[in-house]
Amino acid sequence: KDFVESLIRDGYVIIAAGGGGIPVVANEDGTLHGVEAVVDKDFAAEKLAEAIKADVLLILTAVDQVTINYNTPQEIPLGRLSVSDAQNYIRDGQFAPGSMLPKVEASLMFVKSGDGRRSIVTTPQRAYDAVKGRAGTSLSY
Repeated sequence: KDFVESLIRDGYVIIAAGGGGIPVVANEDGTLHGVEAVVDKDFAAEKLAEAIKADVLLILTAVDQVTINYNTPQEIPLGRLSVSDAQNYIRDGQFAPGSMLPKVEASLMFVKSGDGRRSIVTTPQRAYDAVKGRAGTSLSY
């Protein structure tokens, strides 16, 4: 966290908290040992963004926008997503586990963690436009 914050102060754009890695837990004596688990990149990014008090969490993925009724004739892309709508869509099973669900859940966690925070889901190619409000799915209150 401190290293990332120092790079931000120096004017760098930080890309951090990818998935993978070896999950570990600390023993009582402070040593670490590996455990069977998955380090989810979306939740790792959310925790880092929250820790450094970011205003925006940008989750880059393979689709331009979050959709409901995915891969059906009734598919609807979502440009803006409120907290309550996101919660309802999760409850309705609209987002696939291991795919869009963790992105939306991480976005919700981030938005709910502080006033004025916003999360965006989009592709790397649309990231700039998404931050400017012209692409992607923006989740906020």
